[in-house]
Amino acid sequence: MRRRLPRLSGREVVELLTRKFGFTVRRQRGSHVVLVKHADDRKIVTVVPLHPELKPGTLLGVLELAGITREEFLRTYEEDC
Repeated sequence: MRRRLPRLSGREVVELLTRKFGFTVRRQRGSHVVLVKHADDRKIVTVVPLHPELKPGTLLGVLELAGITREEFLRTYEEDC
C-alpha cells in the first residue's frame, strides 16, 4: 500500500529541500520560490509555491522537477521528523 504524502506548507518544503537535498534559494517572485541545485554538471531547478498547504499533486510536481522520487522524499521526511 502506498503511503500518503504529508500535508506541508510551501515554506516547509523549501526548508526540507534546502537542508536535506542540497538546493539553494535562487530567487522569489511573488509567492513562488525558485530553488537550484548543481549536480553531475547539470543544473536542477524547481519552483515551490508558498501556499499554506500544498496539494499532493503540486508537491509531486515540485519533486518531479527536483528529480526526487516520492519514496526518497518520504524516507527523508520521516527521518527528519
